[in-house]
Amino acid sequence: MDRPLVLLDAASLYFRAYFGVPESVTAPDGTPVNAVRGFTDMVAFLVERRRPSRLVACLDLDWRPAFRVAAIPSYKAHRVVQEAPEGSPDAEVVPDTLAPQVPVILDVLAAAGIATAGAEGFEADDVIGTLVATERRDPVEVVSGDRDLFQVVREEPTPVRVVYVGRGLAKAEVLGPTELAARYGLPADSGPGYAALAALRGDPSDGLPGVPGVGEKTAATLVGRFGTVAGVLAALDDPGAAIAPGLRAKLAAARDYLRVAPSVVQVAPDAPVHLDRDDALPAGPADPERLAELQETWGLSGPVGRLVAALEAARN
Repeated sequence: MDRPLVLLDAASLYFRAYFGVPESVTAPDGTPVNAVRGFTDMVAFLVERRRPSRLVACLDLDWRPAFRVAAIPSYKAHRVVQEAPEGSPDAEVVPDTLAPQVPVILDVLAAAGIATAGAEGFEADDVIGTLVATERRDPVEVVSGDRDLFQVVREEPTPVRVVYVGRGLAKAEVLGPTELAARYGLPADSGPGYAALAALRGDPSDGLPGVPGVGEKTAATLVGRFGTVAGVLAALDDPGAAIAPGLRAKLAAARDYLRVAPSVVQVAPDAPVHLDRDDALPAGPADPERLAELQETWGLSGPVGRLVAALEAARN
């Protein structure tokens, strides 16, 4: 079987590492490195288990893009740092001891030779969506704890699966169109269907209101019947469409939201993605001296050693 291109939703993973590894795990100088250690071990585990031919850590260069906020002002609004100076860009609420660890994570990736990718003005989801949309060679595995990325699964032109780590890496689930359709009661072409379901259902964690009174099952029924949010809106204008009066009233009341929700929920397929290096899985560290320095400074001998071993084994 062809070895996959693995796309890491980096922020999703390092947040999970931060909360999954005790903050008592520190560098020699006492600085917390729990997220660095946990993230590095995650990457080593994934390289060992998924055996990618190519690997990219996808970054949030803008966690709350202007085009999404313009469409739905509540988008991630509850995560904005409230004391930020007026007129400054929105800053995300990040634990004080996590923020300093992110540059260290990026340093480890660079020294190891693992590619990172970002797009100015876009989220990591959009980076992943664009890399998926343009991939024509290898199967793709997207590793994330974010259900929003379920929308990228497909069979053609190359298969795309989500390795969902919402319950932890040890309990990761591999979901494709068949599994997604079965789980949510969606049509066989379930990737786009999931995006429509998410828009209808909403997501409080992202500040998306959804249609009040429409839950996941009702949303799935609507997607199965009308295909897309646009199809639902078209059905609202058709008195003969099979929509119960109560549900029709709820959808009609949310018409303005439904007009803009797809532009917020759907990942961009054409973001201006920049990779910092070739995405081929390295056989060994790109900068061994720098990696050794990071190991010593931050007390990362175990995690970095496991990562290097996984890289060497995967390329053989």
